[in-house]
Amino acid sequence: MTAALGVVALVVIVLLSFSALFSAAETALTAASRARMHQAERDGDRAAGRVNRLIENQETMIGSVLLGNNLINILASALFTDVLTRQIPGAWGVAIATAVMTAAVFIFAEVLPKTIAIARPDDVARALSVPTTVVVRLASPLIYAIQWAIRKVLTPFGVKLSMETDVLAAHEEIRGAVEYHHSEGLVESRDRQMLGGVLDLADLDVSEVMVHRTNMVMLDCDLTARELVAQALEAPYTRIPLYKDEPENIVGVLHARDLARAIAAAERGVEGLDILAVAREPWFVPDTTNLKDQLNAFLKKKSHFALVVDEYGALQGLVTLEDILEEIVGDIEDEHDATPEGVRRQPDGSVNVDGAVTIRDLNRAMDWRLPDDEWVTVAGLVIHEAQTIPEAGQTFIFHGHRFNVLRRHRNQVTALRVSPPLDEEGEDAS
Repeated sequence: MTAALGVVALVVIVLLSFSALFSAAETALTAASRARMHQAERDGDRAAGRVNRLIENQETMIGSVLLGNNLINILASALFTDVLTRQIPGAWGVAIATAVMTAAVFIFAEVLPKTIAIARPDDVARALSVPTTVVVRLASPLIYAIQWAIRKVLTPFGVKLSMETDVLAAHEEIRGAVEYHHSEGLVESRDRQMLGGVLDLADLDVSEVMVHRTNMVMLDCDLTARELVAQALEAPYTRIPLYKDEPENIVGVLHARDLARAIAAAERGVEGLDILAVAREPWFVPDTTNLKDQLNAFLKKKSHFALVVDEYGALQGLVTLEDILEEIVGDIEDEHDATPEGVRRQPDGSVNVDGAVTIRDLNRAMDWRLPDDEWVTVAGLVIHEAQTIPEAGQTFIFHGHRFNVLRRHRNQVTALRVSPPLDEEGEDAS
């Protein structure tokens, strides 16, 4: 009987070894980086290709691995209990067998292999891709039947299972990974903002990044050619809208390069120029166009400038390719840009901001997390939260910051002081 116990013990060790492989495969294949596996497959790594195919049908893969793991663990426990109860009859034999097998399965078939797998998921997943593929192919018919039965059971409860890829979930997974690595110090703030800016393009409308019509530089086409040229040269921009009679009536867009060519070709000098003939046709886009679609439109049309209108066709502002790129890389300044003074840091950690400064720009500058999904500017956020147009000197606390209104001009909040994040008692947390 002792020899039989030794043989069974050897068989149990072999079975637990297979169980450990199943456990390691399950953990490694669920923890492996899909991005790295995809890139490795493109680089010719065949093992990475097998891993990707297993991950594509993750439900079947996990079901097959769990099925094999449970079969092996139950078989090993049953064999060891059967032989040991012959040596030690009764409840004591069952209790000892249960204790020994629980410890063996827990330590050697679960914790140890999963610890190794979680430490090196990509390497372990590639190493175990071949045996896992074989197991999945053998067990897939039974797994499909089990999945069908599970869906039928859950359908009356309104639970619908689908393995279709959720694009929004993928974006949030990427965003979560970036935020996590930033909190761990592995991703710099600027890189985090750039990656977040790319992910946010589809969620932002052109109305949130456009230059508002009140801040647009426009030229009256009824002016003389010399006056138009002089004003165009003084403007800090290369593309300037032209209007006729009233600023709402945009009739063209004057490009500095086209103007320079026209001046060089004019026989009678500046006085002989027909500015409207030089101007390009204006391009109007709805204010609800998201930045991703507008960026694609800029690239397709090979234009960098568009005028934004609302649903009634009224001019709202203008948007450029640079405005969209700045949502990704931050402010882009050249030698002709005026240095923006919208955000001014104070010695006490607070900032003085112009009311027209966007919340996204303030968050980027200070690495804050003020909500920007419903309001575009800092002034808009304060007016919405206060439910009124505040007077100069009023102070509000919301979203973990103190907002002090410094200046108001008519119905516009033009300047505010914003404190750094406050603690629960309303004091400066820094």
